[in-house]
Amino acid sequence: MRQFIEKIRRKINKIFARSLDYVEIIGNKLPHPATLFAILALIVVLISWLGYAFNAHAIHPVDGSLIEARNLISADGIRWMYTNLIENFLKFPPLGYVLVVMIGIGVAEGSGLFTTMIRALVLSAPPKLVTGAIVLAGILSHLASEAGYVVLIPLGAMIFHALGRHPMAGLAAAFCGVSGGFGANFFIGSIDPILAGISESAAQMILPEMRVNPAVNYYFMFVSSFLVVIVGTWVTEKIVEPRLGKYEGNAEKLPIDQLTVKEKKGLRYAGWGLLATLIALAFTIIPENGIFRDPETGSVLHSPFFNGIIIAILVMFFIPGIIYGITVGTIKNDKDVAKYLGQSMSGMGGYIVLVFFAAQFVYFFNHSNLGIIFAIKGAQTLQSIGLTGISLIVAFVLLSAFINMFMGSASAKWAIMAPVFIPMLMLIDPAYHPGLTQAAFRIGDSVTNLITPMMSYFALIVTFAQKYDEKYGVGTIISSMLPYTVMLTIGWIILLVIWMLLGIPLGPDGPLYIN
Repeated sequence: MRQFIEKIRRKINKIFARSLDYVEIIGNKLPHPATLFAILALIVVLISWLGYAFNAHAIHPVDGSLIEARNLISADGIRWMYTNLIENFLKFPPLGYVLVVMIGIGVAEGSGLFTTMIRALVLSAPPKLVTGAIVLAGILSHLASEAGYVVLIPLGAMIFHALGRHPMAGLAAAFCGVSGGFGANFFIGSIDPILAGISESAAQMILPEMRVNPAVNYYFMFVSSFLVVIVGTWVTEKIVEPRLGKYEGNAEKLPIDQLTVKEKKGLRYAGWGLLATLIALAFTIIPENGIFRDPETGSVLHSPFFNGIIIAILVMFFIPGIIYGITVGTIKNDKDVAKYLGQSMSGMGGYIVLVFFAAQFVYFFNHSNLGIIFAIKGAQTLQSIGLTGISLIVAFVLLSAFINMFMGSASAKWAIMAPVFIPMLMLIDPAYHPGLTQAAFRIGDSVTNLITPMMSYFALIVTFAQKYDEKYGVGTIISSMLPYTVMLTIGWIILLVIWMLLGIPLGPDGPLYIN
């Protein structure tokens, strides 16, 4: 019996390994995301001609108007594309959102605040809570652009090794928090305004006045953070670490730098600075005459505060970053601040190129009317086959997880998927708010980050692992991380289903449904 089970296990492992080979081959053949969006924009142009030729049309479900496909190859279409390329780029919401928030993140990251926060959290945790602290630090690392991958993942392995535990288990726990928990956070990070901007552009195909603020998923993402910590800790200690056994390698136990007195002082002062900032922001919306409330209705949700929340996020990063830098000496004058801002912006070059082509694809799609026609027809199809409600949202989570196996960039995937699925799910009964569709996407986009070689930092993770055993490779990482993917998928879907059954808003101005 044991030999039969072992034979089955080996066969399953062989099939799984072969499947991963195919995933890697297909993923490597995909063009650069910027090239992909340029190709998609050209495809939209060609399909718009076909749609016009075959009289593609639909009836708008809101105002009953006739919507016909516009031919972008016609004289009018070519003139429109030529005169709107720059405007498409400049008005694409994710561009401004991200560049603005990077001002605050650049100072907080450049001054060393993020790195010190991560070290403080991990190093101060009691031994019994080390695993959970590492997963938690991974979630918090989303506030910085690369700190989690570059700093925390090798640090997690080092800490486990120093404690006499298997370093790969520490690496896996950190990787779970940083990458598997990408869709969860206790604070609004840089990815939130990117996704919200794309969602808003897609939703405006149906409702031009629709606004999607960066905090639209905040309540759900906050609770999801606890889920990721609990699942990540349990999988590490009950599945991954027992499977790895005792570490027999020869890697030297490297010393882990404790926080200096100056760093502790900097963290304390930065914390006071953040508290003062939050109090100041609270006074703009809590009083009935708060300056950032809606001046006509007094509303908080639909107010200047949430319309411009990206500025609040900037300030919450900028002020603590300045205070920390001045305290520890990484910021001596305004030149240092400008330097850190320049460093954060210099890393955005690739993103800006990507946004240019993504914007053309999105707005070509919108202007041709193909997006709304496809959404209306797709919604009618979903209604006819009865795929609505919770089953539809779960199916969308799994679809997002599958697509994530072949395409790494979350913003690139969402820029392709949002113009199709957000309008489609807004047109079925019940009509889902863009925030719910976005939340479902974030779950799927997170859980398979751990097992896809297409994730941009995957090769770096393998390099970290090989410091402890040169035999470790892609298969080692995937086999170690697969339990996290399975358990996070199950746990996160259950949480989303419960959330929908209870009808809890996903975040400020983030209901589950729209009228």
